[in-house]
Amino acid sequence: MSIEIDHTSLSVSDFDGAKRFYAAALKPLRVEILREYPAEVTGSVAFAGLGADGKPFLWLVDAGKTTPRIHLALRAENRAQVDAFYKAAIAAGGTDNGVPGLRPIYHPNYYGAFVLDADGHNIEAVCHLPAEAANG
Repeated sequence: MSIEIDHTSLSVSDFDGAKRFYAAALKPLRVEILREYPAEVTGSVAFAGLGADGKPFLWLVDAGKTTPRIHLALRAENRAQVDAFYKAAIAAGGTDNGVPGLRPIYHPNYYGAFVLDADGHNIEAVCHLPAEAANG
């Protein structure tokens, strides 16, 4: 069995804005808001769980800006998803931090794109497959 991160949370300064941004930016990766819990339910702050296939793995938390800024990389199924993520994230208000392309410094098939969210977090979509297998 391999060890993987099951889920993580990210406190944000603008909860509603972050929900809109992440829902739009991650839609090409098949990620959507799956659960929401208001502060009245949690007893403290509101949460929104984003994920795919019915399981949230990224929880946005209405608890103020996370510092220091983080780098969050999400695996894409193919290079077309990386391109679509970048386009959607920029359209949703993200800031370019690296256009889609190969990053051979990491390995020959590392194809990624990087966008900064409103709080300055570096959000990445990456595909590790060779071009002939990754042109979905």
